[in-house]
Amino acid sequence: MSSYSTLSREPSSGVDDLRDDRKSIPSQPMGRGCPVQSFSEARALLRDDELHQASFRADLMARFSDERFAPIIFQHGERHRRQRAATARFFTPKTVDTSYRAIIERESDALIGDMQRRGHAKLDDMSMRLAVSVAAEVVGVTDSNRTGMARRLERFFQAGNVALGKSILDLPRFARAQIHMLNFYVRDVFPAVLARRRAPREDVISHLIAEGYSDRAILTECVTYAAAGMVTTREFITMAGWHLLEREELRTRFLATDETGRIAILEEILRLEPVVGELSRRNPNTGQIFKIDIRQANADVAAVGACPHAVDPDRALAARVGSAGLAFGDGSHRCPGASIAILETAIFLDRLLRIADLTLEAPPKINWNALITGYELRDCRLRIASRSF
Repeated sequence: MSSYSTLSREPSSGVDDLRDDRKSIPSQPMGRGCPVQSFSEARALLRDDELHQASFRADLMARFSDERFAPIIFQHGERHRRQRAATARFFTPKTVDTSYRAIIERESDALIGDMQRRGHAKLDDMSMRLAVSVAAEVVGVTDSNRTGMARRLERFFQAGNVALGKSILDLPRFARAQIHMLNFYVRDVFPAVLARRRAPREDVISHLIAEGYSDRAILTECVTYAAAGMVTTREFITMAGWHLLEREELRTRFLATDETGRIAILEEILRLEPVVGELSRRNPNTGQIFKIDIRQANADVAAVGACPHAVDPDRALAARVGSAGLAFGDGSHRCPGASIAILETAIFLDRLLRIADLTLEAPPKINWNALITGYELRDCRLRIASRSF
């Protein structure tokens, strides 16, 4: 029996046992493999270093890339441990606070100022611009126009999302995805690589150059970081903003507390609405695939307590269960940029929600992203009610 089979105290008072605050529910079934839904079993599998990554089309990466220079998310064993140790310096609490906080604040202020001038904006567009700006600094893709890069990446991921099938009808879409990737390389990655070959900096691209990665391998790693640091963060900022805009009491609490309190609220929303809904692991000896259902694991009452589908920042978690559950993964492949994503969400939404008369004009449309097995939120329209147009 799981060590998380009992709770330390009764559920938080004032939370309806039947309440369901979820806005995202999977529209597609899980892929082939052994389904895993309990928190304890899911975490054990994610922490098992004998298992290999099988998420995010790892099969294609293994087939077409040189294992020595595969993106870090697809590596395993000693090579993966060495690369994680070498890149850990980009994600330490000190680095996040001293190197990225100012960037997040500056970009957030620019986005808020732009919205205040126009009187309206799309939250998903704002969050994409913020996520691209921050992730670009971490990776080192800083020698091109950020707005243009955001558009190029969005086009690539839109094309890539529909190009995951195996039908011959997908070939034109696949070709478009490759064109968008080439455009991203020529306009964004190549100038950054060229600049860092001349003068290395403290970023991921400079590290990859020092490790002997080819331009093609660097491009692949940049796309991987873009998916992890830009696409998923964009979705979470939009989702968290949606929750806070529709629930006045949660918004009031968010604005009244300090940064630690705001992060606690955001982690609870992320537990309920993980952007990546499924992670997969493969046993290299047997070939068995484990399909880990993050949503179900994060709703396991043995780990997160009663009323698992309610947003409750005061919930009683079992021992050694993090506030976001398994939303950032666990083990050696846990998302290294988790603290950056949460911090930029906290800073940006704190500034956004303080705009007087800010209203949610229209909630976002929900789509399904096959690559990250998660939700896509688009056309989330905000308006400053006191402004006339």
